Amino acid sequence: MPVRVLIAVVIVFLLCLLLLAADRVVKVIKRGLRRREANQRLAAAAAQAEAKDRQRKAAEQASGALTSVMPTIHDVDTRTVGAPAYRPDGASTRR
Repeated sequence: MPVRVLIAVVIVFLLCLLLLAADRVVKVIKRGLRRREANQRLAAAAAQAEAKDRQRKAAEQASGALTSVMPTIHDVDTRTVGAPAYRPDGASTRR
């Protein structure tokens, strides 16, 4: 009878070890899946940020190209009340 008890204890012990190993394997698989999903989300966010940055730089270049073509506004002195405004040739705008 002591041999049967010993065999039963060994079987219970082996079952516990098997369940522990199965639990560890399941945890490792879940962790791997979570990391893979997080990596995919990170890659998608990085791609979106790079696309937004490229779009911003393209808009910046287009804006720079537009302002380099437009003529500049010539500086005109500030007018005050009661003083006549002068055209660039020096003539008064009052008649």
